[in-house]
Amino acid sequence: MTYLQSAVLGVVQGATEFLPVSSSGHLVLVPRLLGWPDQGLAFDAAIHVGTLAALILYFRSELWRMLTGVDRRLAVLLIAATIPGGVAGALFEKTISAKLRDPIVIASMLIGWGLVMWLADRHAARVARPVQEPREMTWGAAMGVGVAQAIALVPGTSRSGITITAGLFSGLSRTAAARFAFLLGIPITGAAGLLKLLALLRHGGDVPVGPLLTGVIVSCVSGLAAVWFLVKFLERRSLLPFVVYRCALGVVVLAVFGR
Repeated sequence: MTYLQSAVLGVVQGATEFLPVSSSGHLVLVPRLLGWPDQGLAFDAAIHVGTLAALILYFRSELWRMLTGVDRRLAVLLIAATIPGGVAGALFEKTISAKLRDPIVIASMLIGWGLVMWLADRHAARVARPVQEPREMTWGAAMGVGVAQAIALVPGTSRSGITITAGLFSGLSRTAAARFAFLLGIPITGAAGLLKLLALLRHGGDVPVGPLLTGVIVSCVSGLAAVWFLVKFLERRSLLPFVVYRCALGVVVLAVFGR
């Protein structure tokens, strides 16, 4: 892997991990479109470390309040909502990765869940008094977002996209839904990175240290920028641009790979 490839894939991972457009889908599509070989297990583990670092840096105040017991209710909500995705990942992640990393599946998920996200966004616009703080959401809403996160194992779905969608349907404001989705991503992203790292230690890897570190740094910086951008963006605007992007990309993928 070259430095250019690691930097490009780091940007792709960092940005699309948090924007509601599917990081797994882009990480499958970009190398195929550019004719690059699969980036491998070592690089996947590295960029998960980068995106995890981005989340920790952005939400350091919230994490500190939860760790010190000041915001205990939010901490318990996040722990409970993490369980469905964790169980689904442990049971089905290998099967899904082996059988569903297909451009046609990715395109279908991009379009299908993009349209569902559009419906959720329209629903949120009609809610008179949306929940403004993640800690104020109900247990049912938190578990609904957790179950939605489990569906994100399918490439093209987008973990942030489907969890924000579930939050909007549950009555959260756009920014509250995004913040809860990102906080919920910390344990999942950390667990995914740890599992990939353990697999790497068992089977070894052949990516040079320089490109590996480049991927980590770039994914962290681009991920931090993506989180900041989306939270600020949703304070005043809707998710429609991301819906349009998902549907347009899905159509392009179907045109290129559906022959």
